[in-house]
Amino acid sequence: MPEFSELLEAIGIRSHHHARTAPSDAHTDLIWLLDNTAYISDDTQQWTAEFIAAYFAKNTGEEVSKAVAEISQKLGAAKDEQTRKLIEKRVQPFFNLILPGRSCSITHGEATKKVGASNATSVDQADLPEVEEGDHTSASPVNLGPSNASGISTNHITISGPNHDDGNVMTSTASPPLTCVPSRTTFARATGWAVISDIDDTIKKTLTHSATGILKTTFAEEPVPIAGMPEFYRHMVGKLLNPPFWYLSASPYNLYQFLHEFRDTHYPFGAMVLREASWMNVGGFVSSLTKGTKEYKVAEMDKIHARFLKRQMICLGDSTQSDPEAYATVFRKYPGWVKGVFIRKVKGVTEVKDGFTPGDDEKKRNSSERFEKAFEDVPKEVWCVFEDPKELYERLDAIVARG
Repeated sequence: MPEFSELLEAIGIRSHHHARTAPSDAHTDLIWLLDNTAYISDDTQQWTAEFIAAYFAKNTGEEVSKAVAEISQKLGAAKDEQTRKLIEKRVQPFFNLILPGRSCSITHGEATKKVGASNATSVDQADLPEVEEGDHTSASPVNLGPSNASGISTNHITISGPNHDDGNVMTSTASPPLTCVPSRTTFARATGWAVISDIDDTIKKTLTHSATGILKTTFAEEPVPIAGMPEFYRHMVGKLLNPPFWYLSASPYNLYQFLHEFRDTHYPFGAMVLREASWMNVGGFVSSLTKGTKEYKVAEMDKIHARFLKRQMICLGDSTQSDPEAYATVFRKYPGWVKGVFIRKVKGVTEVKDGFTPGDDEKKRNSSERFEKAFEDVPKEVWCVFEDPKELYERLDAIVARG
């Protein structure tokens, strides 16, 4: 079995930059507005949220057909037209021209009660709606941008309007009408419970340590939730009194829409935190799943802590990468913040040796020695390793009872 990076390098999927600096064009540009979480700023005492936008040129990338053929052949699906169409849809974001120097204006809609899994259907680029003026209610547009070299803009925006209730959700979209994946903002006050969750092999089957497994589950199959996890996440919504969720993944933002649809179909709504980089080849995609994941996740949790340091956090991950080490680091770094850590033990995925996870084989990754070392000095009642999510209900109840 070749290394996964070699396998994907052979496919030759490439993403390109387009350097023109300008406002986004309704005819040529595609914008993804990423979901986020609003907080009360210590400086202004007003609702504030980090709005992240990704800018692409629509339907670009001349080499998609080649990549589809290569992936289909490697997965034995060369003659399966339905699978080929799915692969084409999934790889398109890796080919689209990235647009640095782009800006746009957005308008905010009215805040509504928080929504859970919505059974949302998938959306193709060509099917994204052109939003009509007047659909949203913010008094004036808010400017975002310009985007950086990876086609990403990040702006901290003060949200005016009513005194939003904890857990309310507000939709924002590009204005004037642009082809846009809208964002949803969850309003979260300073105190209460909250959840930080990994995605791959924690709530979605990805087979992170299998070369063909990642290809198959990412590009050629409908995503499958881990058995029992959607039910447990719904239980957390009730037990933790409608907490904000952060889905923290090492995947690149090219997969945002794919993972966004998966979340909406199976899990409670929450912000998706992905790596703000676009890869020049899909070999970079596997690197994002394996290289430097602990440092990346700790840095992102630092940001969450800075805005929600009085929240009580429940953290969920798995044994395939560095989730135990990352969550234990944050537990020690911010005493009293992390109240529970649940690690799913992943079995039967042993093909890829990434060189970054403690122990390159499944036996070492799942050994009690690995977990004891990772959670050294972390109280036993805080963390657990599980195989069946049914094991977590009583543990969560006990954590909530302790407060």
